[in-house]
Amino acid sequence: MKDLVLLSLCVLSFASLVTIHCTIVFGLAMRRPRSRAALAFVVAPLAPYFALREGMTFRAGSWIVAAVVYALGRALSRS
Repeated sequence: MKDLVLLSLCVLSFASLVTIHCTIVFGLAMRRPRSRAALAFVVAPLAPYFALREGMTFRAGSWIVAAVVYALGRALSRS
């Protein structure tokens, strides 16, 4: 049962992280300079940084929370 919960946690948090990452990249692509969108797409940790600078606080916070939950799920599944 524990394995199923951890697997579900990892899958859902990773899916959320990827979705939020894409919304940040598309949001950055609509604003100038557009090079930040390409850079945030390739270097994932830059996405919440650029999102915070552009006023997308909810997206940046959601990205950080999803990343932390995913990392915790991975760490717990290793032990």
